[in-house]
Amino acid sequence: MSPHDSRSATRPDPDQAMVDIANYVTDYYIGSSEAYTTARYMLLDSLACAMLAMRHPECVKHLGPLVPGAHLPGGARVPGTSHELDPVQAAYNIGVQIRWLDFNDTWLAAEWGHPSDNLGAILAVGDWLSRRAEREQRKMITVRDILTWAIKAHEIQGCYALKNAFNRVGLDHVILVRLASTAVTTHMLGGDKEEIVNAVSHSWLDGGALRAYRHAPQAGPRKSWAAGDACRRAVIHALNAMKGCVGYPVALSAKTWGFYDVALRGKPFEFERGFGSYVIENILFKISYPAEFHAQTAVECAIRLHAEVAGRLDQIERIEIETTEAGARIIDKTGPLANYADRDHCLQYMVAVPLIFGRLTADDYGDEVAADPRIDALREKMAVRENPDFTRDYFDPEKRYIGNAVQVFFKDGSKTERVAVDAPVGHRERRGEGIPLLLEKFERAIAGQLPARRVRQILDLTGDTSRFEATPVHRFMDLFVV
Repeated sequence: MSPHDSRSATRPDPDQAMVDIANYVTDYYIGSSEAYTTARYMLLDSLACAMLAMRHPECVKHLGPLVPGAHLPGGARVPGTSHELDPVQAAYNIGVQIRWLDFNDTWLAAEWGHPSDNLGAILAVGDWLSRRAEREQRKMITVRDILTWAIKAHEIQGCYALKNAFNRVGLDHVILVRLASTAVTTHMLGGDKEEIVNAVSHSWLDGGALRAYRHAPQAGPRKSWAAGDACRRAVIHALNAMKGCVGYPVALSAKTWGFYDVALRGKPFEFERGFGSYVIENILFKISYPAEFHAQTAVECAIRLHAEVAGRLDQIERIEIETTEAGARIIDKTGPLANYADRDHCLQYMVAVPLIFGRLTADDYGDEVAADPRIDALREKMAVRENPDFTRDYFDPEKRYIGNAVQVFFKDGSKTERVAVDAPVGHRERRGEGIPLLLEKFERAIAGQLPARRVRQILDLTGDTSRFEATPVHRFMDLFVV
């Protein structure tokens, strides 16, 4: 923390936390082949989420220019649409698409979040820069470049999340999307360390969005576009820094007025490790179920119990669910559920549906399925409690498990086995099982939105790693235009 005297107008040295980000973004060489392999899968998974979101009118209404008609010929493309937009609004569009269904990658620690949210900013700026470079006959931005920047954005967001619980002071995790995207896109635009620090300082001066839209009694769809909004703001900060806008060196540590005092009760950031490529290598993919990640293994447990339970729903006395402390705090929810966003953040709902139907899809959060009275009847019979072992393994840096257990008890005194799952299929320990399913998710998603010939083009390209990574990113994005 800076020792700067708050009465003095002498310009202090910048906070070390901001300098460390600038040094990492500009200087760190990523030598991990696993990082790039995982990042390629992350890119495909994120685009799958974007294409799946196009089936939902509530998502589509957010897309396009902020002001009708304000398209930018030669601008960034928005997957699954014909929009050409400035990079600021394109970042919002792509960020909304990737996050809408709560189906993209996840990082869970003291803070929670979805580091692939940063692709909203990175793809928009990279696409726009690459198109401009081609027009000016300069070196274009490749998919490999995009992966490098995405790995660094994942690392910044994830390393901050390891020890710093913004949720404990009521702030939403998209604050870290804005931070990571601001730093990386400033570098993408040609910013040096000073300009990155300046841009990052503005990101902290923005404060943070409140988590009120993620929790009862008013959970709502803002949680599906909040990350896009953070991406948009990040690109604004990056562009302003490149215009020479002055930064604020002690935006974090300034006495009384800085982020630490205002938002964190005077507590500076803590870090478990330095920046590298740890986060992308350990990222959690949502592959099987579009559900808040703390419930992924609970859904898996319920799916396993479906055949035994579905024919005896009226005989159930109670259902016991064990989860992590974070799961109990975030998604243990009773009472009426008002909308899609309410349901996909309710642990009981996400267990009831697979117990009844043997599945959990995005459509299962809609009003038609939610109207089935059996769902709320089961929810009323559920008891959720923290399992301290699950919580311990959740925070263990060598495990990062997200355990849940489900057991059903019947009125006649019989019961099912207690089904427990520590690591979901998207966990690093289950990569061999998960990646084929991720690729199936990608193929299904693009096949639902694009012509068969284009689908074949995309699959041929993405299946050839060297050719794919060498492809200019704007030509890859052109394949998703409709």
